[in-house]
Amino acid sequence: MQVKINIDGGSRGNPGPGAAAYVICSLDGAILAQEGHFMPHCTNNQAEYTALKLALIKAKELGATELFIQSDSLLLVKQFLGEYKIKHPDLAARMAVIRRLAAPFTIHMQHVLRHLNKAPDALANKAMDAKQSVGFNPIVRLPQDEELPPAPRENIVNGVEVKPVQRQTAPAKPASKRTLKKPHQPDLFGEL
Repeated sequence: MQVKINIDGGSRGNPGPGAAAYVICSLDGAILAQEGHFMPHCTNNQAEYTALKLALIKAKELGATELFIQSDSLLLVKQFLGEYKIKHPDLAARMAVIRRLAAPFTIHMQHVLRHLNKAPDALANKAMDAKQSVGFNPIVRLPQDEELPPAPRENIVNGVEVKPVQRQTAPAKPASKRTLKKPHQPDLFGEL
């Protein structure tokens, strides 16, 4: 099943109270699920990452297979696509979880301008105003990170684990006893 997902996150104070929001629609525009998840203390980036994580969890719950995701966070989009490095350790850990959740899907990620992402923004603000999560057909049960699919093993090629090759170094060659003769250099201030 193909779905369109818009995500947004925000924080009042950055860091401060915030919310992560997603809106999942069928391709004909019918809303399948939407949620504004209240976060008592977070940064804007943490809220944006959480919005993507929650959207992926709900998409799996709905049985979606192909996701068309839009976000107004250029940082999140570029980091998800691997175009920007993730330097902050907390965001790197969050992205590792997101990548595990994203593995079973075909994902098309796109950056959009803020005015084209109003629905999840409104949900995030509603959750921040209410200081609690709000939504329609929200996630039934939020899994803990350790319940998520295991991280893929990095060193598997053709179904077999590979390890770095350790080679023995060749013995050093003995130094040559032949010495090179220096060419004669004239002394600019003395005799030749």
